[in-house]
Amino acid sequence: MNEIFAIVAEERARGASILLVEQNARRALAIADRAYVLERGRIVLTGTGSELAADPSVTQAYLGAPAP
Repeated sequence: MNEIFAIVAEERARGASILLVEQNARRALAIADRAYVLERGRIVLTGTGSELAADPSVTQAYLGAPAP
């Protein structure tokens, strides 16, 4: 898992656009420039990775903890 995120981070640093669908939402949001939350095939939230990681509704529903 660490190797995959390292590769994604390297490619991102080179300027590549990457679409990442990941079950480890906390880790994905930590490296994401933009993030989207989909429910039943529809985008219900969007923002930067850090914005969504700090959003109380996201942390409660998807990250399993209250917002920091």
